[in-house]
Amino acid sequence: RNLLANVMQAEARVSVSPADILLNVLPAFHSFGLTGGTILPLVLGVKLFLYPSPLHYKIIPEIARKVKPTVMFGTDTFLANYARTAKDGDFSSLRFVVAGAEAVKPETRRTYRDRFQASIVEGFGLTEAAPVVAVNTAIHSRDGTVGRPLPAIRMKLEPVEGITEGGRLWLDGPNMMMGYMSADRPGELQPLEGWHDTGDIVSIDREGFITIRGRAKRFAKIAGEMVSLGAVEMLVQSLWPEERHAAVAVPDKRRGERIVLVTT
Repeated sequence: RNLLANVMQAEARVSVSPADILLNVLPAFHSFGLTGGTILPLVLGVKLFLYPSPLHYKIIPEIARKVKPTVMFGTDTFLANYARTAKDGDFSSLRFVVAGAEAVKPETRRTYRDRFQASIVEGFGLTEAAPVVAVNTAIHSRDGTVGRPLPAIRMKLEPVEGITEGGRLWLDGPNMMMGYMSADRPGELQPLEGWHDTGDIVSIDREGFITIRGRAKRFAKIAGEMVSLGAVEMLVQSLWPEERHAAVAVPDKRRGERIVLVTT
């Protein structure tokens, strides 16, 4: 029920039709690859080409040249690697790419726009929500956000100490899961009761566009101020894109915590 509900919700936002060809390289054991990349095209009558692994960076652009997809799903990491090995015409048939799972870097967005004339629309989801929660569209899009919530999804923000903009995101809707299976009690379902705590810190503007600030567990509390480790990593990555960076919080006797940056 929740998978089909999410398909109908996504259909209301993502412009696909039987005239499209969808290239899905995301595995079906990932909820994005299952619902968006497999069930949605089957339900809507969209031509679908499945490839077993997103990690074959040289092969997938060649397949795209032959299949001529108009729509593709992916993550920033995968899309950036495809672009590095692709010839200019490999993705020329694309109308747009739906990206999720991680933030899309500006350089990835520019590459697909300038080289392949394809827009990247960014979305947000979680497995418990089957998974799509919000997505940008060709008409309603705002860079740096994950779009607006899908129809019938209810959202609320819980205030978090030290965070003045946004809060902890809770969800409810027909696309939510039934519950978790417990390792302590095999075969027994622990039902989801009421609102689901995503563990994400987000802000929502007046038009409903959602900006992900980071995971609640990935904030450092410095002198009472909550600082997103993910935001620090993205800033440093923009300054030194040729390297890989990770930010971690460590105890600090004077300020509570401090941020340590690890760079390759």
